Amino acid sequence: MADDVILVADGVQRVFGGLTAVDVDHVEVPRGRITALIGPNGAGKTTLFNLLTGFDKPTEGSWSFDGHQLAGVPAHKVARYGMVRTFQLTKALSKMSVLDNMRLAAPDQSGERILTSLVPGTWRARERAVTEEAEALLERFNLAHMRDDYAGTLSGGQRKLLEMARALMAKPKMLMLDEPMAGVNPALVQSLLEHIKQLRTDGMTVLFVEHDMDVVMGISDQVVCMAEGQVISVGTPHHVGSDPKVIEAYLGLRRAVEFEEGYVEGHGG
Repeated sequence: MADDVILVADGVQRVFGGLTAVDVDHVEVPRGRITALIGPNGAGKTTLFNLLTGFDKPTEGSWSFDGHQLAGVPAHKVARYGMVRTFQLTKALSKMSVLDNMRLAAPDQSGERILTSLVPGTWRARERAVTEEAEALLERFNLAHMRDDYAGTLSGGQRKLLEMARALMAKPKMLMLDEPMAGVNPALVQSLLEHIKQLRTDGMTVLFVEHDMDVVMGISDQVVCMAEGQVISVGTPHHVGSDPKVIEAYLGLRRAVEFEEGYVEGHGG
């Protein structure tokens, strides 16, 4: 195991009836880096996300995050430990404003507790601080001008930005993004990529599912490739892109050549 690993999973298996959707022997995610999780449709990527974050229960296996054993821990407690995820289909509350969606995601709000809510002095300061944090993140994600709009009026790409910004309200140590570029128009893809890279600059760990190899090549420090529920290759984008198992399972020979050429071009040879 590497010296500075934030997430380690061993023997994680999920069986649905007679189908083994996930059978991961071992995988690690390095702290403070961007890891891409790739693989063909049905490879088990989202199921693995669901297991690690407590949204599904494994048939067997164990995993730890930042020193905490998480097998059997419910999703809300996983988030409190600092592992926060987004979803393929955004979960914004469409009939609430963008700002209220942000404020709702903040932890430790005493105004939400019955006893402390009866004493305004105990929660108003926290409410002001939460609002300031939310407005700062909306500014960072270029959504400040839509703070009072219903979240349901945002475009698909703007909803992805909102979901990422909202996840940051929980102050995660690790952000897990499930296909953050899916359904996003090209004009916003670059913006999302810059935000993800900034998270790494800020010291956060990112694990994301992605199908676009250009995206993977451009920002990933580590790539994990899954096929038929198993991890078949782990390493740098260059290593994984040239791995015969990956070529056979996912990329195809022609795409593998493009993948490697893109790596050389993107990293200056």
